[in-house]
Amino acid sequence: MLTVFGAEGLVDDVDDFLRKIGDFSTKHRVVIQVFNADLVYGRNHVLSAAEHALRAFREGANSMRSLAMEAVLYAAGERQIGVALSKMGVEKSEESRCVFLVISSVPDFKEANGFFNPEDLDSLIGLLGLKRDDSVLEGNEDTLRRFGLSDEEIRTVEKDKYEDLILEKVAMVDVIK
Repeated sequence: MLTVFGAEGLVDDVDDFLRKIGDFSTKHRVVIQVFNADLVYGRNHVLSAAEHALRAFREGANSMRSLAMEAVLYAAGERQIGVALSKMGVEKSEESRCVFLVISSVPDFKEANGFFNPEDLDSLIGLLGLKRDDSVLEGNEDTLRRFGLSDEEIRTVEKDKYEDLILEKVAMVDVIK
């Protein structure tokens, strides 16, 4: 099962923030990856990255050892993890906008065969001191530019097809790997 949700709030220590997510993930036997919401263009952007990462692992075509890191490569539309993390990673901020991906209930993935329910979501957000806000998932032209798309690329499609530009970048990772 793939769960995507948004949240915002203070992230004053990124290492501690990520450690808490890692501990929670291990305890619940789920994969959790967090992204900078300013680079996410909608729920489908993250879902597509997760589906590509799962498929890469199942086909033995993964570049990373962890499913979470493989999802980062796809979400960033990048081939190198350092570039992907610097692009999509959460940064220290009083007003961090985060998008979470939780992969759970996947029997053939030991790290993601646990369950994640609404109470777990509330518990995770509380643990991190954030407030749930799915509006951070909404992308716009600025999101596309921050993601690295040129004005020329953006002009090639109508506004209602902007999401397709991002989904194309996600899918292109298979080609550039």
